Amino acid sequence: LGLALADDSIRQVVLDGAGACFSAGGDLDEFGEARDAGLAHASRMARNAGALIDCLRDRIEARLHGACIGAGIELPAFAGRVVARPDAFFQLPEVGMGLIPGAGGTTSILRRIGRRRLAYMALTGARIDASTGLAWGLVDAVET
Repeated sequence: LGLALADDSIRQVVLDGAGACFSAGGDLDEFGEARDAGLAHASRMARNAGALIDCLRDRIEARLHGACIGAGIELPAFAGRVVARPDAFFQLPEVGMGLIPGAGGTTSILRRIGRRRLAYMALTGARIDASTGLAWGLVDAVET
């Protein structure tokens, strides 16, 4: 992403996950491990993938499949175009861990689906399928 930001000749960046799912979110072993919450936040912001994707949104397409959980939907939601396979599903499970979405979802998902639907996802941890994601505007297309 940093290279694309520095080089306008890179016209498109495709975010795609390898394996059974796009992304199951953050590494749960890292949650709550920092001794200083302020330093942990500063460290995350220094390499803020959401901000980079947002800056490059017109050149970024995210292709989602399988589980897109937590950061696995928060970050792609910044992309200019989000395409999901029919097997994709989206979930913000942070509330069950006593957290709020921390990878930019309160901004990226809000822009796509509005406050009410974001609140529903974030406060219930409900799983949303690809067709619902399309109907809500979370994704721009569902393709096989």
